[in-house]
Amino acid sequence: MRILSAFAAGLFLLCLPIFLFTSNLRWAVNEVRLYQYGFNKYEVSEATGIGDEELLGVAQGLIHYFNSREELIQITVLTEEGEELDLFTEREVLHLKEVKGLIRLSYHLQEATFGYLAAFAIAGFVWQRRRFSPRLAKLASGGSALTIASLILLGIGALVNFEGLFLGFHRLFFRSDYWILSPTDYLIRLFPQGFFSDATFLIAGAIAVEALVIGGIGGFFVLKRRRQRQA
Repeated sequence: MRILSAFAAGLFLLCLPIFLFTSNLRWAVNEVRLYQYGFNKYEVSEATGIGDEELLGVAQGLIHYFNSREELIQITVLTEEGEELDLFTEREVLHLKEVKGLIRLSYHLQEATFGYLAAFAIAGFVWQRRRFSPRLAKLASGGSALTIASLILLGIGALVNFEGLFLGFHRLFFRSDYWILSPTDYLIRLFPQGFFSDATFLIAGAIAVEALVIGGIGGFFVLKRRRQRQA
């Protein structure tokens, strides 16, 4: 019984950072303002000859695709010269299919970890009632600490060599080489590496704030419990 309890607690510690990472990734994927921020900062309209309104449609089209059952995507836009343009080459379309698969996996991980975290908390309170509160507070603090430690390691890697980390991510998570694109391809022009760097640090910042809040609440209850025992 103790082994099972320890295993369940350890799984909780692992699930919390995964839940925070995947939740914020899901937000970023579906936040059209993040796309618009990147388009504006990196002057994508000037680089591509595609107007801001059309770029908004591109962002909305990608968000729809990532959340749909469509296997492949192609987006047609009007250039500033009034010509219709199919944005993506076959290679880009196949890469986006792989990106979508990775995003969907992230969605499933978010849902699964949330389910486990909720089930663990509910089962604990049903089984131990109020006695479970101190344990849950400790686990929340521990999971938050693990999240912050992971962010620090990733942050150091990103600051030292974001390009190397970015390439390593692609080599690790994509089975094909469709992600190796030409600078003239629209995916590269729409989403330069700087966009991904900005998005990464934004997501990391949001995760850090959430982890600190959860850890702070858990730590508060742990300290409160200790003071009550000392009293």
